Amino acid sequence: MRELIGECQSCGKHVYCENGFFDGVQLDGVLHCNECAENKETDKHR
Repeated sequence: MRELIGECQSCGKHVYCENGFFDGVQLDGVLHCNECAENKETDKHR
């Protein structure tokens, strides 16, 4: 089952819950796709 949760606030890509697993990240109350969340975490460590 695939359910739309919302859009990534960084790139606008749709973020889904797939088979009970959230396919994204919520950072500081804001929804992000996994790719954008990884980029944000990488930027924090630089």
